[in-house]
Amino acid sequence: MDGPNALILAVIGVTMMLAGYFLYSRFLAKKVYKLNAEFKTPSHEFRDGVDFLPTNRYVLWGHHFTSVAGAAPIVGPAVAVIWGWLPAFLWVTIGTVFIAGMHDFGALWASARNKGRSMGALSGTYIGNRGRNLFLVVIFLLLLMVIAAFAVVISGLLVSQPTAVIPTWGALIVALLVGQAIYRLRWNLVAISSVGVVALYGLILVGDRYPVELPEQFMGLAPEGQWIVLLFVYAAIASLLPVWVLLQPRDFINGIQLFIGLGIIYGAVLLATPTVVAPAYNQHVPEGTPGIVPLLFVTIACGAISGFHGIVSSGTSAKQLDRETDARFVGYFGAVGEGLLALGAIIATTAGFQTIAQWEEVYESFGAGGVPAFVEGGASIINSGLGLPAGLSATILATMTVLFAATTLDTGVRLKRFVVQEIGQIAGVRIGTGPATAIVIVICAALTFSQGADGAGGLTIWPLFGTTNQLLAGLTLTILTVILIRKGRPFLPVLVPAVFVLAMTIYAALVQLFDLFADGEWLLFTLDVVIIVAALWVLVEAVIAMGQARRGEREPEDDVALSPEQRLPLDR
Repeated sequence: MDGPNALILAVIGVTMMLAGYFLYSRFLAKKVYKLNAEFKTPSHEFRDGVDFLPTNRYVLWGHHFTSVAGAAPIVGPAVAVIWGWLPAFLWVTIGTVFIAGMHDFGALWASARNKGRSMGALSGTYIGNRGRNLFLVVIFLLLLMVIAAFAVVISGLLVSQPTAVIPTWGALIVALLVGQAIYRLRWNLVAISSVGVVALYGLILVGDRYPVELPEQFMGLAPEGQWIVLLFVYAAIASLLPVWVLLQPRDFINGIQLFIGLGIIYGAVLLATPTVVAPAYNQHVPEGTPGIVPLLFVTIACGAISGFHGIVSSGTSAKQLDRETDARFVGYFGAVGEGLLALGAIIATTAGFQTIAQWEEVYESFGAGGVPAFVEGGASIINSGLGLPAGLSATILATMTVLFAATTLDTGVRLKRFVVQEIGQIAGVRIGTGPATAIVIVICAALTFSQGADGAGGLTIWPLFGTTNQLLAGLTLTILTVILIRKGRPFLPVLVPAVFVLAMTIYAALVQLFDLFADGEWLLFTLDVVIIVAALWVLVEAVIAMGQARRGEREPEDDVALSPEQRLPLDR
């Protein structure tokens, strides 16, 4: 039986997410987080031009959104559709509206209200030092997974899609020029954006014509290993530069080009109106596929809810927030952008094939599909709808994926550097920015090359990524709940999703634990035990803190106002 027209899914999904932004996020801003446009944000209080910098909300949205996007909102849904398109569609749309947007928005607000401190540091304030230390363990392991694995994913894409090499690295030059134009020359933002995006797509055309391949061997490294080394060098340098030099302008341009890319995908769906060939609910999954409950909820992490987003919101974005009221646009709408990307991945991987037989050939086992299925299916839809050559369509999608994965990589290095410095403070050791970055790179490189020169070790602990990521999201929501209780605010919109996310994720972690034990995967088994124990301990501390908060006095509001000269002349 033929499935629905993909256009119907696109219209319903986009409408739900936009309604979430215009309606539900407005409720959160007014009733739950109670944003104050006059509140003096950390970017003004601690302005240093490196990490703390008041930033135009549109530029900050681009930096935030592309930092949290990465490849995960493509990979997760593109794998999860093996259970059918309907469960993936429902989790992405409902999760984005009621959980992801609220989580990202809340983490950004909580950090901005607490001098730009990370969620790890806030856990110490609101649930105690023991909980903070364990919370940092979970964050440390998650960032290790993100950095090591994304380096491997990017290197693989650059090898399999050599046409994406020139636009990937050329985008850095464009970003450096855009940063100078915005902050040094003070040029018009709209004009700069237009020129930057045109330059980026010009690079895509050049890359499609002139693919770049590295030598088969160089200093004992295959092309994958060579790209990984270059990526780590780049990430280290980018994480040390002031945010306005590279990260902000690059992410801003990437954010615009992503929406153009999404426009291309959804425009092609509108014109081609492809049929969804995948089953709504797959009753004949390949042998070895785990049960949909609870694995669906950790397979699709980014795109429904992601703990990594809370780290970014409280680690970098909160330090650049000009007005507290910008948190709604940057945080919630950033989650909407990621939800739209996840929805596009679902459509590309279920309607981008001609027959159910072709789809089943790709999804022959659990874990199949992923980015290659997204690129292949999406390119087919773009070719049918817009008439672009299949090769150019694939280059556009591959470049889009690589650029977002790269932004997550260098942001992850910066965030992990903050975590290393926080751990140093707890231990009574002051670790400078340079040494902390070196520690991060050495640890991640050691893991990545632990199983060979091709960097296969970077994916060693990836099976635990989804579980760790969702556990962190659930724990972040518990901390937000404690904060809201102490402020006398409505907390059920945060507590209810927290209970659901933690229940599904702890269930998934236990399922994985037994599977890892049965398979003799002792490294992963040990790490899973550490993660489960740490998460449960933090949860117990949070529940105790909730009880104390309900019985204690209300926390006074700190509404130090901005002076008129401190306000950015932004487009509002």
